[in-house]
Amino acid sequence: MSIALFLLTFLFPPRPLTTSVAVVPPVVAHMSARSVSFERRVAAPTHLPSTLPSYTVTATVYNAEPSQTDAEPFVTADNSRISRHHTSKNRWMALSRDMLKSHGGKFDYGDSITVSGISPALDGNYVVHDTMNRRYRHRIDLLVNRHEALYDEWVRFGKWDKVKISKVNPAKPAVWQAS
Repeated sequence: MSIALFLLTFLFPPRPLTTSVAVVPPVVAHMSARSVSFERRVAAPTHLPSTLPSYTVTATVYNAEPSQTDAEPFVTADNSRISRHHTSKNRWMALSRDMLKSHGGKFDYGDSITVSGISPALDGNYVVHDTMNRRYRHRIDLLVNRHEALYDEWVRFGKWDKVKISKVNPAKPAVWQAS
């Protein structure tokens, strides 16, 4: 036993606990029978609607070059690494900030988005990996390689208005089963 504990016990001896039991009168409740109505529950849908909302945006193309990006052209906003031999077959895109969830929009990094209204070569599904400069609103930027055969055609047209984008229906998650 330490000296401090000894002194506290000596100066303030423990007192016996006194318990008082209060007598509570018994309560009897009288209940009458009532009719109870049960609501029939409607089953929740097991799948998402077939059409998700679409948005009309302006589309452009960009390369992984310092003149078109920031000081680190091969690192995207979600920290993905762009291969130096990246092709448009990988289908990566940048969104303007107003369309990202972190800024009040509906899309997030990693979302798959269907793009239509540009050209047969560029229409299709893209994955969001990058963010555009804050001066742009309602815009998308498709990542392409400047060494591809159709690059000159894409740069010549450069900007497409009234392009439709919508989120791709997410696949149902796989159900885990014990083997």
